[in-house]
Amino acid sequence: MTEPHTTPRSMSPAVGLSRRDWLQASAMGFGHLAFTGLLAGEAAASVADPLSTRQSHFPATARQVIFLFMHGGISHVDSFDPKPKLTELNGQPLPIAKPKFEFAPTGNLLASPWKFQKHGQCGLEISELFPRIGSLADDLCVIRSMNGGDQVSHGPALLNINTGSGVFARPCLGAWTLYGLGTENQSLPGFLSLSPSLYHGGTQNYGSAFLPASFQGTRIGDGSTNFKDARLSGLTPGDLPERQRLQLDLLARRNRRHAEEVGGDPRLDARIAAFEMAYRMQAEAPVVFDLNRESAPTLAQYGVGTEPTDEFARQCLLARRCVEAGVRFVQVNFSYPRNYWDAHGDLRNNHTSNAAKVDQPVAALLSDLKARGLLESTLVVFATEFGRTPAAQGNDGRDHHPHAFSIWLAGGGVKGGMSYGQTDDFGYYVAENKVTMPDFHATLLHLMGLDHERLTFRHAGRDYRLTDVHGRVIDAILA
Repeated sequence: MTEPHTTPRSMSPAVGLSRRDWLQASAMGFGHLAFTGLLAGEAAASVADPLSTRQSHFPATARQVIFLFMHGGISHVDSFDPKPKLTELNGQPLPIAKPKFEFAPTGNLLASPWKFQKHGQCGLEISELFPRIGSLADDLCVIRSMNGGDQVSHGPALLNINTGSGVFARPCLGAWTLYGLGTENQSLPGFLSLSPSLYHGGTQNYGSAFLPASFQGTRIGDGSTNFKDARLSGLTPGDLPERQRLQLDLLARRNRRHAEEVGGDPRLDARIAAFEMAYRMQAEAPVVFDLNRESAPTLAQYGVGTEPTDEFARQCLLARRCVEAGVRFVQVNFSYPRNYWDAHGDLRNNHTSNAAKVDQPVAALLSDLKARGLLESTLVVFATEFGRTPAAQGNDGRDHHPHAFSIWLAGGGVKGGMSYGQTDDFGYYVAENKVTMPDFHATLLHLMGLDHERLTFRHAGRDYRLTDVHGRVIDAILA
């Protein structure tokens, strides 16, 4: 039941008030007006420029990130972590205890079908699966001691590497980066995700969770669509730019008036910002996304127009064009269901086919960035959600293996021509310099000039960060 409204005697207009009484009675009103004004000002500022460039915590070595994500789990012992002992003991039982957490039972040790050889002046050993990437070994920092905890299923493992948690809804790495630094081009999204899978965590892998929605990734295509057919809808203006500008200004005024009446709402701010971004993108995005503006030699270098490289080549080339245009974070996904490294069986055909699709485009991306002077300021990450078991699943497959796997980094202030960390003789467990997911994320943020302990966001009564309460920067790999 609603109580009847009564006006306090001290506030009644029929009662004479002294100046002191009036100020005392009105003090809370002044505070409320001031606070409302602050909220309105902040809301207006966020609507006007939510992705404005912000100062990093300290000088950065990387201004942009290209994150090459290999969905499904590349076998580390068949790609970047040579294990002669597997060849020596092929077909024999594993002489050490298997992990407590396995996705499915595995059998005896399985030798790699591929040979490893040394590359570059550094002599980094890389599998014959990746000859072109191997030719750039002097630019690579291979981390052979990644550990994904107990995330043995694809969904939690994808969320873990992208958001730092395989269990809870958390903002992804790209969203945290955008939140910390903003972007350098206000006419393009600051965070793009190219062909992400709609499975295994789906939109959470490029989402902003409790961060303001302005920091979520903009998806182009998905894992079920050939990237050649992927489009950003609505880039062709439906009306004259002058008329669109009048419409947006009217909408912004009405939304600001609404915000002043009910208080700031980050969802409304993000919607207004999205309209503004779409308006600006109509002029710039078609130019940046038009790969036909590239020369014939460049298209051939990446493998555009030829098979089996065309699809991933288009993604890698667009990633280069986007960072060149000032996009802060681009995630390039080799993803399910069209592309998948999940070799529970038929390991040889699975990894041979997939490597043939990505080896040339990835090597071209690194070479192209270097030739244009962009590699020094662009951090390139080549990662997968977990490795695969050194023991066989069935006759010719490998199961999920988060306990030890490999990724590599290049550019952006990372030492090239080196490996970091080691696994045991069989590739089952990390033997030296374990790198956890919080360590990995802390290091990427550090290269971007962000202190992972200071990059926080207040939510539900506590300060959250990408690395939660863990994480250390891997100083040994910093140039």
